[in-house]
Amino acid sequence: MDAQQGSQGEPAGGGELSERERAVLGVERRSWGAAGAKERAIRERLGISPTRYYQLLNALLDDPRALAHDPVTVNRLRRRREAQRRGRTA
Repeated sequence: MDAQQGSQGEPAGGGELSERERAVLGVERRSWGAAGAKERAIRERLGISPTRYYQLLNALLDDPRALAHDPVTVNRLRRRREAQRRGRTA
């Protein structure tokens, strides 16, 4: 475990993204063809439930470190999240 990480592989403070956070962004960078493939990869590669994965991902979208690490993926996901929010309020 990295000195900056908590017990769940999440950062204890500023600085770089944790290994888990980089892995979450990596999963989002890929395209997933088969139904259930992404959820299976989340469980196998990250060892967490899809629900926890999406909680972590949503928090990452608001983290400036994530934007600096992978601006293309983070901006794409921010646009998608905002479109979903607008769709719910319309």
